Amino acid sequence: MASRESVIVRVVLKRLVAALPAAGFGLAPATRRRAAWARALRRAFEELGPAFIKLGQLISVRPDEFSDEFVAEMRSMQDAVPALPAEAIRRVIAAEFGAAPEELFASFDNEPLASASIAQVHRATLAMPYRPVWGDTLPAGADVVVKVVRPGAAESIRGDIVVARRLLTRIGATRVGRRVDPVALLDEFGTTVERELDLRTEGRYADRFLYDFRDDPKVVAPRIVWSRSTAKVLTMEFMRGWRLTDIEAAKAAGVDTFALAVHGATAFMRQVFVYGRYHADLHPANLFVTPDNTIAYLDFGIVGYLTPEERMNITQVMAALVYRDPDRALTYSAKLGVDVPADRIEPVRAGLGELLDGTTRADGTRDFAHFGLGFLKLLGEHGIKIPSGYGLLIKSLATVEGVARALYPEIDIVKTAQPFTTRILGRAMGDPARLNERMPLAVRAALRELVA
Repeated sequence: MASRESVIVRVVLKRLVAALPAAGFGLAPATRRRAAWARALRRAFEELGPAFIKLGQLISVRPDEFSDEFVAEMRSMQDAVPALPAEAIRRVIAAEFGAAPEELFASFDNEPLASASIAQVHRATLAMPYRPVWGDTLPAGADVVVKVVRPGAAESIRGDIVVARRLLTRIGATRVGRRVDPVALLDEFGTTVERELDLRTEGRYADRFLYDFRDDPKVVAPRIVWSRSTAKVLTMEFMRGWRLTDIEAAKAAGVDTFALAVHGATAFMRQVFVYGRYHADLHPANLFVTPDNTIAYLDFGIVGYLTPEERMNITQVMAALVYRDPDRALTYSAKLGVDVPADRIEPVRAGLGELLDGTTRADGTRDFAHFGLGFLKLLGEHGIKIPSGYGLLIKSLATVEGVARALYPEIDIVKTAQPFTTRILGRAMGDPARLNERMPLAVRAALRELVA
């Protein structure tokens, strides 16, 4: 039986060889070649299964380290795999609870709602009322979804990470690995996947999210049924609504998409600038608009965190966008871990200035994605490493802008952030520690004016 390493190599080489005609056997224009290789690798990842599908998803949110063509292909990859037979999912539930699904729920649907690389989702109904950590009681008969880690998924993914590490260590020593640190990328991937393999992490964040937005009737999330949840099984409220891909149907049903676009963007800014924890995997499948004119957040598997100091620094980066100030953007990006060597500051500053000059759209609104993703790409072109948290936040802000524009094309995400950033900067100006730090400088400046 062939080793997993040889299987991976064979699948990748097979796909790359098959792409040779599309790449003009290496003689086609660069963009066409890159697109052909990217398509081949995306197909290889899909063929190789869960670990590589999740790795592709990570690549899709790193435009700072990978080509536009590679990022676009990986973004198009669907995290959908053939469904396992219901009996396999039932065995996981029985092993976790010591009882069959019929003993735990009033009903359990054998036909899955969705089947992804890590988990499979089935619909069920509660057999008895349940009082969640936050929110109203879910009554007996309430519709829920049961998310179950696929049997063997954890072992398969962890095994593939070990094999991929061996392969990527070799690549890291070659010319291909000079721009990208493949082992560091794999470490980031491994950390993310470990969190996703324990469904309790997702449940805990959903509860915290519900608590944070307890005073906002326009923002909802599934209530978690902890009596029917473990590390491998997560039971949560079934959310009804339309995905953003079905937005026309929502409009036809009377949903106020303009109001939800503004409110949804504001809710995300609240996560970033007020709470310092935010849903970091927003895309059309993870957001619903509901018949009640609310926004439903789903799937809290990937979450970003910001310290108070990091929130201050990202606020200053947003201010740099408003005032078209490349020096401010560089100064506060450095505080967030973006280390630009002295010999590259001038070209980076020049490139950043061009980006800032191009952020205003024809309708007068600011284009954060042009600035944010362009900045990541600019840093990547100069070989400057991007801290994963910084890249994740920029990508998330750009995604929120895209989601909001799908609901309301004229929205200005920078204007939406302005009340939050103004509040943070205002508090900082009154912070005694900062005043004490700056007072000597202010006094010296005033004395220079008096004696001039």
